[in-house]
Amino acid sequence: MKMNRRTFSTALLAGAAASLISTRGMAANPTPAKARNVVLVHGLFADGSCWLEVIARLQAAGLNATFVQNPLTTLPEAVASAERVLARQDGPTVLVGHSFSGMIVTEAGVHPNVSALVYVAARAPDAGEDYTALAKTYPTPPASAGIVFDGDEGRLSEQAFLRDFAGDLPEAKAKMLYAVQQPFHKALLSGKTTHAAWRSKPSYYAVSTEDRTIDPDLERFMARRMGAQTIEVKASHLSLISHAGEIARLILEAAGQQA
Repeated sequence: MKMNRRTFSTALLAGAAASLISTRGMAANPTPAKARNVVLVHGLFADGSCWLEVIARLQAAGLNATFVQNPLTTLPEAVASAERVLARQDGPTVLVGHSFSGMIVTEAGVHPNVSALVYVAARAPDAGEDYTALAKTYPTPPASAGIVFDGDEGRLSEQAFLRDFAGDLPEAKAKMLYAVQQPFHKALLSGKTTHAAWRSKPSYYAVSTEDRTIDPDLERFMARRMGAQTIEVKASHLSLISHAGEIARLILEAAGQQA
């Protein structure tokens, strides 16, 4: 079939547009549905208490906040724990994840109660993507060298936790967080998402510019790929504690509330 110059140009532009849609999020909606509910999920080397300072601010703003105690066993079990909490919400709900739990947000975020997604220095894979392979295309973050295993259970050494995970927190507070660190199962790391909720839900991302647990440029790439509304915080991996106010304001924005 012969193609004239105008037809060729049209096809070329259509192909470029399709390529752009395939590599970026499709629903970076600047005006998400107004939500009164927020569900927060923690990642590796932590438990739900890491969200307490953010929760206090959300409650003060009149929001209903609930955190999920991530079992840190397998990705399907972790997603199921979040879905049970989401099912109890009585209306539009912002789903928030820190660190590894971005995997959970990406998978469970397709739940009909979820109105928007917030990623805090978090993994944000595409459907079926090998996150480990993606991360290897960026410099290895220092915290990776501090992971130690007892059989199938992994955790961060105290030195790595204080220096590479919670580096901008007062030492006394970082040591308390280290004391409540929950071990994760090796099987958790092999899970892959089957959905990418950020392709259909308004998405927000907080990049930690001083992160030594996930490379900041990897965070920027994932935020840009999903077309997220993005902020950058001069913080360690634990920006949800060291900069709780900024993280809470981002969640309020995702909830369609005035910060």
